[in-house]
Amino acid sequence: MFHASVKQRDAFFDNAKYLAIVLVAMGHSWEPLKGDSRVLEGLYTVVYAFHMPAFIIISGYFSRSFDMRPDRLRRLITGVAVPYVLFETAYPLFKRFVDGDPGQEISLLDPWYLTWFLVALFVWRLTTPVWKLVRQPLPLALGIAMLASASPEIGDDLDLQRVLQFLPFFVLGLSMKAEHFRLVRRRSVRIASVPVFAAALAVGWWAVPRMNTAWFYHRDSAQELGAPWWAGPVMTLALFGCSLLLTACFFAWVPRRRTWFTALGAGTLYGYLLHGFLIKGGDYLGWFRPSRLHTPLGEVLVTVLAAAAVTLLCTAPVRRAFRFAMEPRMEWAFRRDAAELAREREHERGHGERRESREKVSA
Repeated sequence: MFHASVKQRDAFFDNAKYLAIVLVAMGHSWEPLKGDSRVLEGLYTVVYAFHMPAFIIISGYFSRSFDMRPDRLRRLITGVAVPYVLFETAYPLFKRFVDGDPGQEISLLDPWYLTWFLVALFVWRLTTPVWKLVRQPLPLALGIAMLASASPEIGDDLDLQRVLQFLPFFVLGLSMKAEHFRLVRRRSVRIASVPVFAAALAVGWWAVPRMNTAWFYHRDSAQELGAPWWAGPVMTLALFGCSLLLTACFFAWVPRRRTWFTALGAGTLYGYLLHGFLIKGGDYLGWFRPSRLHTPLGEVLVTVLAAAAVTLLCTAPVRRAFRFAMEPRMEWAFRRDAAELAREREHERGHGERRESREKVSA
């Protein structure tokens, strides 16, 4: 859900983003069905333990260069804040008309469904210079997440519980280097990840009647989940460790080479924000109600359709059609920075000198 120039793109990260967004869409498609299947509920729990942490770690990794330079602030506004405003308005309107709910309110302070991630990314990126400044950023971020999990007073505004409880994954990404990703891509890690995932699935199945899945959403405090306050910090640390382990296992199986889906990794923000209309629309219109979908074969069919749909939403034609909402240029809204103009002039001067050099050589 981040951008880089074509020359700088690493196939591994684009592959990881695509596979993670497929898991996100699959998980959302399971929500109307999982109540009928303990196996699906267990699989849902395991996927929710690592798919967003994987996204957030990569987001942090690609935010390492963020500072308060005007051009970067402008991209943060146009690529994160503006899409948030548009989709935070579009989703409630969609519910009003498709679900026949005229009372559905539009509120920019209460992220609806998927849009919380844009709020979180905006806040995390703005605080990046702080995390690069402090000596021990990850322990500090974990401390903040632990305190948040025991603080119901934070409330629901801007989904700050999620912003703070997922914060350690972003800070971890900020602290990582390329060699850290290479470590988890070793053959030994790939082999070890198989029994780890098998054990995770077994634990997920066992935990279905014993654990509240809402812990994995990082959306509420411990008290709001009916647990004592001290359970929040304990679960924050425990889930951070579990999520980190499963994320490492996920990264171990992400292909390093270019594949047929590598290019789709550049469009994951599109797939993320748009697939919610399909999932919610299907729920409003009763697409998930037929009993044949609440069988193992039906669950597989829904899973495949969700993966295919989000894949199409990441393609170039869809990105071109919705670029006005996801990546608006909005040059009319910003002043030109003197330093940026100087960089452009320097770039044009260097380009002209290279062209003259080539012409001399050809002559």
